[in-house]
Amino acid sequence: MSDISLHQFLTIYAWFGLATLLFLLALIARFYERLSGQRTYYQLFAVPILAFAGAAIRFSSRNQVTGDAWGELLLLLTGTSLAVLCLHVYRLMTSGR
Repeated sequence: MSDISLHQFLTIYAWFGLATLLFLLALIARFYERLSGQRTYYQLFAVPILAFAGAAIRFSSRNQVTGDAWGELLLLLTGTSLAVLCLHVYRLMTSGR
């Protein structure tokens, strides 16, 4: 197995793990929205999933591991949107405590 095919396998494997984790976070946010009536924007958890999928596809299709500006921009979008969404849900769930 060459280094590139190993990289492709690990990238896709990481995407499935992250997508599962983000799906569980979206379910928690949806449950809290239904329970409390406060808006959590759980639908926006699809943005980091899709952005990371785009980055994974971009990095898997290239013969390089790093250095792709669009792939790295998608990873930045993934991390930023995930941080904002998680902080929003965290603040809603812990307000007043």
